[in-house]
Amino acid sequence: MPPKVLIAKESIVNAAVSVVRCNGASALNARTVAAALGCSTQPIFSNFASMEELRLEVARQADTLYQEYVRRETESGEYPPYKAGGMAYIRFAKEEKELFKLLYMCDRSAEETTAESTSFSQMADIVRNNTGLDADTARLFHLEMWAYVHGIAVMFATGFLDLAWELVSRMLTDAYQGLRKQYGVEE
Repeated sequence: MPPKVLIAKESIVNAAVSVVRCNGASALNARTVAAALGCSTQPIFSNFASMEELRLEVARQADTLYQEYVRRETESGEYPPYKAGGMAYIRFAKEEKELFKLLYMCDRSAEETTAESTSFSQMADIVRNNTGLDADTARLFHLEMWAYVHGIAVMFATGFLDLAWELVSRMLTDAYQGLRKQYGVEE
């Protein structure tokens, strides 16, 4: 009997991410992942208790990729940190459409609300530090800005609109400056 070929858990997750990247989250199932790996579905269920467990790993991997976008955009120094976060979010939507949809265009009503997440609070803290607004007002400011950024990102992810990168940058600056004025923040 020939020896069994072992397929590492990491390889399965990478194949599953590729399936989502190419065909969207709805295409993620044991057969499509197995086909991407060139094997049967047995290794998938040997490494994961269920497809839901694999889906969670794919989401974690997608989030890791998104965090890399944020890191690169921030470290480039091209934009101030707050703007870099928005630009990274939009760039991720433009370049990783299906992974963006997986993370940010799905029903998440059963999860922790976005306004309570650590990353949301960190961004609101940047607004507070940059503007001098109190914590609650800074959170509202960031929520309004994030809704705007998310709208642009969704347009990229769905192919509804493709804007020049310089225009996207200008739009974020305009929205930010408009909110500063709205909240009475002086230069």
